[in-house]
Amino acid sequence: MLKAVILFAIGLVLLIKGGDWFVDGSVGISHRFKVPEILIGATVVSIGTTLPETMVSATSAVSGHGQIAYGNAIGSIICNTSLIAALTIAIKPSFTDKRALKMPVAFFFISAVFYAAIAYIFGSFSRISGIALIAIFALYMFLSVKSAVSGGKETEPTEEQTESSTVKDIVWLIVGAALIAVGARLLVDNGTIIAKSLGVPESVIGLTFVALGTSLPELVTAITALTKGHGALSLGNIIGANLFNLVLVSGLSTALSPFAVPADNKLFGIASSLVVDIPVMFAVMLLLTVPALIKGKLYRAQGIALLLIYTAFCAFQFLI
Repeated sequence: MLKAVILFAIGLVLLIKGGDWFVDGSVGISHRFKVPEILIGATVVSIGTTLPETMVSATSAVSGHGQIAYGNAIGSIICNTSLIAALTIAIKPSFTDKRALKMPVAFFFISAVFYAAIAYIFGSFSRISGIALIAIFALYMFLSVKSAVSGGKETEPTEEQTESSTVKDIVWLIVGAALIAVGARLLVDNGTIIAKSLGVPESVIGLTFVALGTSLPELVTAITALTKGHGALSLGNIIGANLFNLVLVSGLSTALSPFAVPADNKLFGIASSLVVDIPVMFAVMLLLTVPALIKGKLYRAQGIALLLIYTAFCAFQFLI
């Protein structure tokens, strides 16, 4: 048990550090070839921060632990929204760019409705549904790139970027990807061992511990933005990461190895994932995005309410 906990912790560290290096290498290469800054944020950085979730969920699904894949994707969305975004809002509310939020928010809810419909109607995710989610991801990326290229401006490399070599950036990219792969394997294998030792269902481990661990890159980004006085910037990153959790993380894991909706825990005779997890996902995202889209502002009360929801959600997972 102790060995599993230590290896689990090492896996988290490798995931976080690997994600950091992957993003740094990708951004360095992008700047070197003068890719528009906005394009970097819409593609490389967003995908980079969700790589831990992607690797963990894909590895879990392939190794026969679909409950962790499911729990990690949904849990990461809830964690990103009601813990990470909530903390930044509660500490320092800010104004938002309503226009920039429209497309990612629209894509998220379209994807969420599609995802929920499959879960409620069929009770399982087929390979076709996974391919459909990946297609939504491809469409979103295409539109994001098109928008960035048509409206963005090229950025000149800074002195720091000029000093770093392309080879160094490529090394960071490769090493980061390798660390993410190893960390994901350690996290899944030892997370499963811990779950069985404690008698806790894998879906609960995925919804809480694993989801929080793989959401740490988003937490680091949010804290960095907050300390620099750009708290509102983290909102776009959170929404983008949430969208990727649905269409890329869930889509890839399902396409690789289809799995059923977890039914270990039940509430009113129905799988708790359908009664609690998915509804909470919709609720926290609505609470986060609706005021931002209507008023163009984030409120401290939003952050506090979201934190309370997250606390209740985690408590529920361990009490049922």
